[in-house]
Amino acid sequence: MMQSSPLNFRRAVIWLGRIVLAGVLIYAGYSKLTMGMHPRPPIGVALSFFAMQVDSYRILPVWGVKFVANTLPFVEIGLGLLLLLGWKLRVWATLITLIMLGFFIAVVRSYAMGLQINCGCFANPEPLTIKTVLRDGALVALAALMTIFAFQEAQKPHPWAASQDS
Repeated sequence: MMQSSPLNFRRAVIWLGRIVLAGVLIYAGYSKLTMGMHPRPPIGVALSFFAMQVDSYRILPVWGVKFVANTLPFVEIGLGLLLLLGWKLRVWATLITLIMLGFFIAVVRSYAMGLQINCGCFANPEPLTIKTVLRDGALVALAALMTIFAFQEAQKPHPWAASQDS
């Protein structure tokens, strides 16, 4: 006899979080590399353009801007794929939650300072508005909830595992 249902609210949130956040991360990383253009511009051009968007937040020194601009798109795609796979979910979910929280803090800070900049989240020029703040806040909440639930579910036996009562 099964000890619990294979689908419950926590597992549904984990699945939803994995699919939504993986999709957002993969799309965001890909769009930064292609700048939303077809045919795709050279990677160096796309990363230089993204570096200007990162620099517009006025948070990082020049070397930090270059590092983030040259690594973030690839990290986003990689983390999105790992999240879809579900391997070591608690590790990747925690890392994604921290990254999303960092994005959220940067967006809130820039919005509060009244900076008239592009978000830099996706390829299309998107001004930093309250809509951006709310969207990023919702993604942080989803990532945090998914991470908490992943840790809680890991403490329980798998619902399809053989019963120890036999």
